[in-house]
Amino acid sequence: MRMRSVAILLGSVGALVLEPARATDVNVIGLFPGKAVIVIGRGMPRTVSVGQKTPEGVVLISATSEQAILEVDGKRETLGMGQHFETAAQTDTRGSVTLPADSRGQFYADGRVNGAHIRFMVDTGATTVLLPISEADRLGVDYRRGQQGRIQTANGSALAYRVVLDSVTVGGITAYNVDAVVAQAQGLDVALLGMSFLNRTEMRRDGAYMTLTKRY
Repeated sequence: MRMRSVAILLGSVGALVLEPARATDVNVIGLFPGKAVIVIGRGMPRTVSVGQKTPEGVVLISATSEQAILEVDGKRETLGMGQHFETAAQTDTRGSVTLPADSRGQFYADGRVNGAHIRFMVDTGATTVLLPISEADRLGVDYRRGQQGRIQTANGSALAYRVVLDSVTVGGITAYNVDAVVAQAQGLDVALLGMSFLNRTEMRRDGAYMTLTKRY
C-alpha cells in the first residue's frame, strides 16, 4: 500500500461589533474523475462535483484522479491529493506535526496508540488505521473481540478485525475513538496511518515535507 468563515454580531449597550470574515481554507483529501472530496475550514469532508458551488463559495472547476482545479474567492487553484490552499494566513493553537519524506518518498511518523509508542507509515490509500497483529498484541489492543472479516492486500486476502482505538497521537495531534483494522497480512510489517486519522487533519505537502494540522 502506498501513498499513492462568518461575520458574528456581538451586541452590547449602544454598540455593535462586527468580527472580520475568516479566510477560506480548502484541503483536498480525495480525487476522482469529475469529483473531489474537500474539507473547508474545520468542517467535515464533503464530496463535490464539477460545477458545484459550496455554501462557502468554493467551486470545483475540474477534477481527475490526479488533481482538482478549484475556484476559491475568485481565484483558481490547482491542487493534488493532500494539498491545501487558504486565501489568507491563519494562526491558531491547533496541534500540528511536520514529517520529512524518506529516500523513497514515503512519510513515516512516530506516534502513540492508546498511549503506547508506535511507528506509522502515512498511507492516504488506507481507509483506516491499519495495525499488524504483532503490533496490536504488543500494544494490548483486544482485537479478537472486534468484528472479524477479511481484507484484500497486494499479497492476497487476509484475516482482519475491526476495532476502535481509544486514542491515536502523532506529534501535537491526538484523535480519539479512531476506527482501525488489525490484520495478519503478508508484507504488512509496519502500522499504516490511514484516513480514519488523516481525515481529522489538514494535510499540506511542500516538497519533501508533509504537515498535518488538527481540524477537529
